[in-house]
Amino acid sequence: MSERIIKVVAFAGSTRNDSFNKKLVRIAANLCSDAGLDTTYIDLKFYPLPIYDGDLEEEIVCPENGLKLRQILQSHDGFIISAPEYNSSISGVLKNTIDWCSRPRINEPPLVCFKNKVIALLSASPGQLGGLRGLVTVRSILVNIGSIVIPDQFALSTAHEKFTSDGYLINKSDEQLLQQVINSFVSIIRKLKM
Repeated sequence: MSERIIKVVAFAGSTRNDSFNKKLVRIAANLCSDAGLDTTYIDLKFYPLPIYDGDLEEEIVCPENGLKLRQILQSHDGFIISAPEYNSSISGVLKNTIDWCSRPRINEPPLVCFKNKVIALLSASPGQLGGLRGLVTVRSILVNIGSIVIPDQFALSTAHEKFTSDGYLINKSDEQLLQQVINSFVSIIRKLKM
């Protein structure tokens, strides 16, 4: 009997082309692939959504890109999210994505995109805390909508100094810390989803 293939989607809560969080989550996605998980990277820039509005939801139910994102999230066992910190909190694009994808749909269980999904949280910031303050809010939101957010997380401080020109981490110590978080994520998701 063959092992079940575990599917993971990796994305950053940023649309900026040169986002530190996009660079970080791509590295994490590659580490997950190396560990044998079926890992897909997506860029939220290519799934633009209007600001969540109950009147708009009533009119169109869900925007086309929201439906695409819902399908992606539903079809994966877990997520790696690299969340930028905006004013000590969650980015607007990440919160808006969660808001649209968490809305109830007819003939679906509540919170089907997030409930029991295993999630690893990362962040990268030019600041000294690496986005840690924002991760508190992101973790709280995801836990409250039924996700299993692993205890380990990775925050990359002074991120503007930490990447090579081709998007790799410069410091081995940063690589090792990120690898530890991914190892923990892989171990937990295998235990829960095999």
